[in-house]
Amino acid sequence: MSVPAPDAPPGQPRKAATAAWIGSALEYYDFFIYGSAAALIFPEVFFDESDPATATLLSLATFGVAYAARPLGAFFLGHYGDRMGRKKIMVFTLILMGLSTFLIGCLPTRDQVGTLAPVLLVLCRVLQGVSAAGEQASANSMTLEHAPPGRRGFFTSFTLSGTQGGQLLATLVFLPIAALPEEQLLSWGWRIPFWLSVAVAVVGYAIRRNLDETPAFAQQASREGVVKLPLVVLVREHWADVLRVVAGALIASVSTIFTVWALAYATGDSVGMSRSSMLWVGALANLVALAAIPLWAALSDRIGRRPVFLVGAAGSAVTMFLYLWAISTGSYPLTLLLGIVAFGVVYSAANGVWPAFYGEMFSTRVRLSGVAIGTQIGFAVAGFAVTFAARIAGPGGDDWSAVALFTAALCVPPVIAALSARETHEVPTERLGERDRAKAARPETAPA
Repeated sequence: MSVPAPDAPPGQPRKAATAAWIGSALEYYDFFIYGSAAALIFPEVFFDESDPATATLLSLATFGVAYAARPLGAFFLGHYGDRMGRKKIMVFTLILMGLSTFLIGCLPTRDQVGTLAPVLLVLCRVLQGVSAAGEQASANSMTLEHAPPGRRGFFTSFTLSGTQGGQLLATLVFLPIAALPEEQLLSWGWRIPFWLSVAVAVVGYAIRRNLDETPAFAQQASREGVVKLPLVVLVREHWADVLRVVAGALIASVSTIFTVWALAYATGDSVGMSRSSMLWVGALANLVALAAIPLWAALSDRIGRRPVFLVGAAGSAVTMFLYLWAISTGSYPLTLLLGIVAFGVVYSAANGVWPAFYGEMFSTRVRLSGVAIGTQIGFAVAGFAVTFAARIAGPGGDDWSAVALFTAALCVPPVIAALSARETHEVPTERLGERDRAKAARPETAPA
């Protein structure tokens, strides 16, 4: 019989959720300003502007590079997170993201150093990807293991509402930048949002350095020892759940298509909406998501993770089609309305519940590895969904219906993953991921 994990100190669950929210907001501010710049600025700054279509395609590909680096970061950071604890990884990822983003703002342009410019851009983008790989998994594990019984969905959702907050902040910072005259925007204006990331390392470190390690991890380390090779245990005991998380994580394609490809499409020659107006669509959709995410998560604490996740995954396939259609009509009020519905409300159902849904599939000793590896492999596909969308959209970049069908197809694996998963919202934290443990010897554990 498992021994219940000791209760967290008073106020610690709230402190952990706050640290996750603010840290994720700061972390993903950095990550999403890159997406905005890749769609609006980088094709002209880092690539050959004599061929605009190819320049845009290459710029969007650099957005996907970070997602390709994330699985590697997940293996590395997941391993050390399950051996050393959640707190150390949370601090490390924040500092790495702040540094790499600041360096992007310092890079020379193609006109200054030629092809070296995009090479340096890709290297910085890889560092961003490694950082992001460990951020959400460590923050999710920290909040889940600190959360009181019956409220894990609500508390873990703060990581994702923080992500939306970071995206909102990135959009609001870019609004005045995008309004600059073209010459000033392309020469120095685009650098300002990246330089502001210095605050990420300072604020993030101040918030997270005094956070306690989770009771569940501390008990696991003292009672059984930490796992020497989390990946071995993960493959042996949780391989099916890792595959479910990989499939479920493809739902992030909705976010990348909405944030990057749709922005490039709407502001391109075929539609011609202004940069500022489309940035406002993202800002207002994220503002609604800030409220919707914890509400959906709280609902999952009452009725279960699976039904809420299914609403978000299946509903996104439909609403993203409507959103891209609205852009194609050139009607800004319709685009704004459907953007808020698609991304702010419907997508938030899946986005708000997956931190608890995925984390509850694994035991404490491999939770960070399981969530990090599973999500980052799926997110890698989602990252390059933007590049595929740009190719699918044709030479003119205006075949929105093909992109909508492509996005809907990427929503199918998450639906299958949710239908095949166990419902875990009522399982005690100390018993999560327990079903296969009794079958396995544990020679991999070592004293903490």
